[in-house]
Formats: sequence, structure tokens, C-alpha cells
Amino acid sequence: MPISKLFVNRELSWIRFNTRVLMEASRASNPPLERAKFLSIVSSNLDEFFMVRVGKLERKADAGLDIVDPAGMTPVQQLRAIRRAVPKQVDKQYALYNDDVLPLLKDHGLHLLSMQELTEGQRNWLSSYFDAQVMPVLTPRTINPSHPFPLLAAKRIYIAVLLQSDKGGAPQLSLVPVPAQLKRIILLPMGEGRARGVFLEDLIIAHLSRLFPYMDPICWMPFRITRNTDFVIDIENADNLIDEMRKSIKRRSYGKIVRVEVPRRRNALIYSRVMKALEAPRRIVIEVDGPLDLRFLMREIAGYEGFDDLKYVPFTPAMSPRLAVRESIFRSIRGGDLFFHHPYDSFDPVLRFVREAAEDAQVLAIKQTLYRVSSKSILVPSLARAAQLGKQVTVLVEVRARFDEENNINWCKTLEAAGCHVLYGVPRWKTHSKITLVVRREPEGLRQYVHIGTGNYNDSTAKQYTDMGILTCDRQIGEDASAFFNIITGYSYTFPMENLIASPYALRSAFTNRLARLAELARAGQQTAFFAKMNSLSDPGIIQAIYDACNAGVEVRLIVRGICCLRLARHPHLEVRSIVGRFLEHARVYIFQAGEECEVFISSADMMVRNLDKRVELTSPIKDPAIAAQIVEALDRQWEDNTQAWRLCANDEYERVRNNLPPYNVQEDFINRARAQQQAAQG
Repeated sequence: MPISKLFVNRELSWIRFNTRVLMEASRASNPPLERAKFLSIVSSNLDEFFMVRVGKLERKADAGLDIVDPAGMTPVQQLRAIRRAVPKQVDKQYALYNDDVLPLLKDHGLHLLSMQELTEGQRNWLSSYFDAQVMPVLTPRTINPSHPFPLLAAKRIYIAVLLQSDKGGAPQLSLVPVPAQLKRIILLPMGEGRARGVFLEDLIIAHLSRLFPYMDPICWMPFRITRNTDFVIDIENADNLIDEMRKSIKRRSYGKIVRVEVPRRRNALIYSRVMKALEAPRRIVIEVDGPLDLRFLMREIAGYEGFDDLKYVPFTPAMSPRLAVRESIFRSIRGGDLFFHHPYDSFDPVLRFVREAAEDAQVLAIKQTLYRVSSKSILVPSLARAAQLGKQVTVLVEVRARFDEENNINWCKTLEAAGCHVLYGVPRWKTHSKITLVVRREPEGLRQYVHIGTGNYNDSTAKQYTDMGILTCDRQIGEDASAFFNIITGYSYTFPMENLIASPYALRSAFTNRLARLAELARAGQQTAFFAKMNSLSDPGIIQAIYDACNAGVEVRLIVRGICCLRLARHPHLEVRSIVGRFLEHARVYIFQAGEECEVFISSADMMVRNLDKRVELTSPIKDPAIAAQIVEALDRQWEDNTQAWRLCANDEYERVRNNLPPYNVQEDFINRARAQQQAAQG
């Protein structure tokens, strides 16, 4: 079978995923502000998609590379397919914005007004506001031989204005950057519980004559550009890692323009002048039927006070009864492994684990990997405190975590100043693993306590992402954890592990060998199954191993939230679903079953080439049978979802899961279970 018939193109699969996110904005059962947030997420997703994925393809196309991807498409063919698909998605996004979300918000007292809809009193108030709060911040720039077209910042809104001098002559082009430090929506004075506002760019456009007192604004157009941020970094050793990352961050300011967003209703003359000045081809233009950059819906509108009834009903994550008692968390762990399914289970015990370790006089060492950390991290001060108290603290902070580089570099400096031994990453690969090791002196000798998870040590995203993790003092996992930290500090796989599986060293072979064994047992007549949950599935080798297992009779069920390059055609015993809902499904779970034998793993790794071959990832077996059963049950429940789940079809498209069973939303079920557990604890 030709390779192009085996795999779906990764980028087109991602676009289909973003469409599933978009469809949540159309779901009537979602509260109005949550529907608005899904529109915002779609915009944020597209920003990163163009900066990274499209940027990478543009770089390859510019270099004349015709190497095909596993789906058989060259970079140029992929770019053409993307340029055809994305405008259609954006049209759907703005249709939902204009026809569904805006009217819905208006019905609930949240009005986004045009300048033409304002009363005279409102216009007067805004005029004074403009003079006092906006005008002093604006820095227009007129383009002429003495002032050539400037280097424009990515993801920032600019207003292009064509000006006619009162002295005559050819019209001049001027640019007005819309200040990013000001609120995008200017709220008008209004009573409590209601909100009326106008867009900052509309306010500026309405007062262009004050910006250019001796010029006549002929026409204007807001626009926004996106640049390529994907740069090849050649890092051979740790010494130049930070320098190269700082250079890479700076290069983002002048990367190639890969997208230009403009209003659909625009003046042709100013549009032509801007495109000529940008030296951008028309094929990269995205027309929008509304305001540019819908991220304001989440960044501002969703945070307005007095509209809680337009959001999801909040809940308090559950706390294990074993952790609710007043005793050392280390004693709780010695009582048996602890399992967490966030955000339904509280993330606080993970923070407490590090915080107690920092203060415990019997703790000798703390080792941790950090990939994405919140800007107000509680963990970093705890690690710094531990070092100040004389403990041996080793922290690997991955400074190449995309778009978190500056934040992570700053955390490195903070930790180093406190006396921690800080690693900036493994030179050849990003470290994406999620593990904490605490070494504690106890009467029986040294004991190792370990936390392993599928998600980042980020207390903010832990409330929005579904992830799984365990706290354990299992002897072998503790020894493996020590070996793992020796591996990443020594940059070589010289410390073999018995339970934990690390990539890029052993994960690929561990999983393909297990799939091959299931296939062999299935051919021999034994009942076998592979049940997995991940964010993305795009690695050709793993996909081929799944195909082979299916064809041998292995029952395969996959829950793949985002990219899925696998095809269903001609492969029996194979089903794929995707769940998109209130929380971002982020956990990676892999279950291999042969008869009564069942291996359950949680992992930081998706089944992608980068995770298997180019990143330091960590996969852990679940050794406690009760926890393993709990994880299997959780995935079984997710498979039963017929409200938020989508089914991959033979034509590579997705359709909502529909059946004759009562509606079942697995995320709401887990929330209700968390509420019940909290009530029982308080009762």
C-alpha cells in the first residue's frame, strides 16, 4: 500500500482538531461566556499553528526541500492545503461570533458596541477618556523617505492610515500601533451587572484627526501579522544553551511573515499600500468578518465581574481522605501509593509534597524536572527554601519550552541564586518528563519518594487540564528515579532502569515490542487489547505497529484529543475517538491487555516522533492493582461519553458520537463525583 494511503497529514489533522474546538462555541448547552472562550481558544491555537507549524513549512519551502511527509505531501503541497482549509475555519469562527455569541452576550447584558451605536453622552465620555488615557500612549509613524516602513511586531494590531496633507501632494501612509498595554475593550460607565464597551482600535480610528491635526485621514484599515518563530538551534553543549535561546527569542521579532489578518470590509487603496509595504503575497492573507484577534474574549470579557451565571458552575477538587488527616505526607505515602486525576483531584498534595520536603529536617535531597511553570509558581520558592536550608536541590528547568523560554530562564536565575544546582536542559533534546524525587533519611535507612505525572508542575493549568499522577515510595521506582536523574545530568543512557521507561532511549522499542507481543498472542487465539489515551498520534512506526496489531486481531481503542495521523480504512478492530470539553484532555495512558494480564502506564509522552526520538520523556507503570483498575475504569468511562466525544470516520473526518443511551458527559460525571466526595468529607 502506498505510504500516502496509510497516514493522514499532520497539519490537516490538527486543523480538524481545531474545528472540534470551534464546535464547542456552537454548543447550546455551554454557558455563553464559555462559548466565547472557545472562540478565543481557536484564535490562540491558530496563532501558534502559524508561528510554528506553518513557519516550519515555509522555511522548508524556501529552502527548496521537496521531501514528503508520511502522508506523501511536500512542504509546498501542505502549505497550499493549509491555505485552503484555514480561511474556511475562520469564516465559521466569525459566523459563530457574529450570529451566535455576540447576540447571546447582548441578551445577558454584555454589549460590544460600534462607535455608531453610542449616544452623544457616551461619545463625550469616550472623547475625554481618549485624551486622558489613550492619546499620550500612541506613537503614530508616518512612512516617507526619511522614515522607511518599520519592523512590525507579531500578533499586535496596527492601524494603517492614508493621509492627505492640506498642502496637497501624494497621500502618505502612516501606522498607528494599538497599545498592547491598554485594555482591548474600553468599558463605558454602567450599573453593576451590566457592561457596555467599545474596541480600543475603534476609539483610536474615531479620533484620528486628533492624532494628525494637519492631515486629512482618507482611509484606514486595522491589520495584524504573524511571524515564523520556528528556528533551528544548533546546541552542542550546555554552555551555549542560554545564549542561543536568547538569540532565538530575539529572532522572533523579525521572522518571516506567514500570515496577514485584515478585515473583510476594507478600503482597497489602503489594503494595496499595506501589502506592498509588507512585501507579503496575497496567498497569506486571512480575511475576518469582525474584530481582529478574538483572544480578547478570554483575556478580558470572560473575566468581567457580575457574570458568573454565564460560566461553568465552579467546583472544589476532591481531597483524598488519607491526605485530609494532619500527618506528614511521607507517612501517607508509606501507607500505599496515592493516585491523582486532576483537576477532579486537588493539585495541592503535589505542591505540599515539595513544600514539606523543603522544610523536613530528614530530607537530604530534592530533584525535579520543570517544563512549564506558572508565573506565580509555589514550587520554585519551596525549592529555593530547601536549598537555603542546606538540602541538595537539583532542578532541570527546560528553557526551550516553547513560548515559556524567558519565564523559565528567569526561574533558573532565581533557583541558582538560592543555591540550587540548576540544569538548563539536555543539549540534544528537550526534557519533557514530569518527575520529582525526594530522598529522606529514615530509621530503616534512606527512602526515596517519587511523584510522576502526565502534566506540568503548573498549579494554574492543573485546574484546566485533565492529567494523572502518582505519589509512591516503591523501592524500584525510587531507584529508577535516581537513575533517571543520573541520566539527564550525565546526558547518556548509562543507568539502566527496571520499571521506568525513558525516551529517546527505550520507549519506542518498549511499546512496539508490547504491541507485537499482543499481535502474536491474538494470532494464537488469545483475547488481547490495546487501550490508549494521548494528545497526539503521528509517529509512523507506532501507527504501523497499531495497524499490525489490529490486523492480527488485537482490539484497539484510542482516545486521541488532537492530531491523529492514523487511518481506519481496511483495519478491523480499530476505533478512535476524541474528547473536547470543559477541560483540556491532557493525560497520556497506555494499557496493554492479554487475557487477565494487564499493564497500565502513565506517561509524559505522546506517540509522536519528537516524543519518542527527540525528547527526554518518562513513562511509569502503575504497580498498585487498585490504582491500575481505577485508571482503566476512568478510560472506560471516557469511552462511554456520548456528549463531548467525536468518532474518527473512514473518510478521515470526525462526527459526534451518537447512540440511543442517555446523554453522558464524562467530565461532568467526574466533577459530580468530586463534589460528592467533598460533601462526604465535610458531612
